[in-house]
Amino acid sequence: MNQNQAKEYLLSKPEAIEDFPFGPEVSVFKVKNKMFATLALGTGNEKDTAGKMAGHWCMNLKCAPEQADALRSIFPSIIPGYHMNKTHWNTLILDNSIPKGEIERLIDHSYTLIVKSLKKSERDHLELHYSKEELYQ
Repeated sequence: MNQNQAKEYLLSKPEAIEDFPFGPEVSVFKVKNKMFATLALGTGNEKDTAGKMAGHWCMNLKCAPEQADALRSIFPSIIPGYHMNKTHWNTLILDNSIPKGEIERLIDHSYTLIVKSLKKSERDHLELHYSKEELYQ
């Protein structure tokens, strides 16, 4: 999956928007003003990734802690969340080593975790306009 496919899939989630609160080089994807993903080009200046991110698009996604470590052990291109809480966020390096279906599943998981954390009134609004399958994949 490349950055354009990732962006298209991220924006296909119900009421997802793209924002740039950290500047034009980092896309932040939100639902109801809560971030569920970021997308940026790795520069190589990332200290804790031994240069793995340099020249590759990278996506931060929220992840249940019990899945985060397992994913990191299966996929070398999934690392602890860069500039994020490393217990709850993973960084996916989009270097074509992670299957597209797995990336989509992880985007769905991140989105669902955020929707479930919304206030009841915000969740109710989403559930009124979208099917549960769209929201809680």
